[in-house]
Amino acid sequence: MLKIVVGETSRELTVLNLEGQLIGPWVEELERVCEPILARGAGLSLDLSTVSFVSREGVDLLWRLRDRRALLANCSRFVAEQIKAQDV
Repeated sequence: MLKIVVGETSRELTVLNLEGQLIGPWVEELERVCEPILARGAGLSLDLSTVSFVSREGVDLLWRLRDRRALLANCSRFVAEQIKAQDV
């Protein structure tokens, strides 16, 4: 399960605080939440400090979001390694 909480929000930046695991249907849900933010040209920051696991599909989504200039903030070492491993 993944909890998505909208944190700091302005016209220029939206911060989403994520908690739990980015797996299964939650990957699609996160994409659904992020798309309108990015489509309007606002900045997006994902606080991953309390994300404990990211599936391969979740890592793919995070890479796509990062390519669209989303900031992946406060990753645990484990999650950072999961993301980094996908880069190879």
